[in-house]
Amino acid sequence: MDATLTPLAAFHERHARSGTALVLATVIATSGSTYRKPGGRMLFCADGESSGLLSGGCMESDLLEHARGVLRDGTARVIQYDLRESSDPIWGLGSGCEGAMEILLQPLLRDSGYRPFSGFVEVLRTRQRLTYATVVRAHDGDVSVGTTFLPGEAGHSRHSEAVASRCAQAERERALNSIVEAANLPFTLFVGEVLPPPRLLLLGGGPDAASVVDQASLLGWTTTVVDHRPAYATASRFARAERVVLARPDEFRQHVDPDTFDAAVVMSHHLPSDTGYLRVAAESSLPYIGLLGPAARRERLRADLGPVAERLQGRLHGPVGLDIGATTPEAIALAIVAEVHAFLSGRPGNSFSAHVAFGTR
Repeated sequence: MDATLTPLAAFHERHARSGTALVLATVIATSGSTYRKPGGRMLFCADGESSGLLSGGCMESDLLEHARGVLRDGTARVIQYDLRESSDPIWGLGSGCEGAMEILLQPLLRDSGYRPFSGFVEVLRTRQRLTYATVVRAHDGDVSVGTTFLPGEAGHSRHSEAVASRCAQAERERALNSIVEAANLPFTLFVGEVLPPPRLLLLGGGPDAASVVDQASLLGWTTTVVDHRPAYATASRFARAERVVLARPDEFRQHVDPDTFDAAVVMSHHLPSDTGYLRVAAESSLPYIGLLGPAARRERLRADLGPVAERLQGRLHGPVGLDIGATTPEAIALAIVAEVHAFLSGRPGNSFSAHVAFGTR
């Protein structure tokens, strides 16, 4: 799961309107403990403005200087950082991050249509994952570092077919966001992927739903809110939502396809409505369906659904949210979004410290 594309795309669009040159920074390899993993991205412009983070602030200022150099000479380059030693020569501050990173810097220019990032942004429109390949080490003069091969483009190199084959192999082997070698190519590739941001469907737009929308928006997710009450289903109440739909539970599928969402949360605070929402959700392919309210309410709704409830087996998460002691709408929203995030990431949502004993590395 990667939700960073949304803010990066907004940054890119704002600067592209004025023709401002940008630099795309991509993590292509890491070792040890690092803030971002391969595939992490960040954008810079020459005046120092940026979007995203590749470290916790340990190296962004230095990376900016390298980015300015890329803009001056118009060529891509790979930068290496090793913060595993306390006598770090870059900062001399003993950051102790215990990790090393390789970062590819590519110029994004108006004359080239801000390629390749302009191709990445298309993922927001198509909602389809994109696999691409970028040259990170060149062994002859035919193709330079930073050359990017995007799917569907006309072959701009005699190597395009071989690169496409290598990308397909990386997909089959689940070796995306990694550096790969190919014996029949005179260069080394980083085969990466661009994922659409998660889509969250809120079934119920009561006063507490706005906090869930806001929390999801901070993560770069897109949200759609559905409610049958005209006083609640208003766009002005959900400024950060992608859509707000006024529809009854039994008809909302005419306006919104739940199969296109990554997760849904049922939170109308109205038993008949929640029953209707769950009935539709049960017939969908939604992998995660959260239900607000105590366990006793969940069981009452399951009884009201009858045999349909069996289709929710393994997908219904109720009471929704991680147990963080939440008692306010904002904290409850945090708990809900945190659980959805953990589910989409394939993680249990436990504390890191619970798995690492003191005195271990």
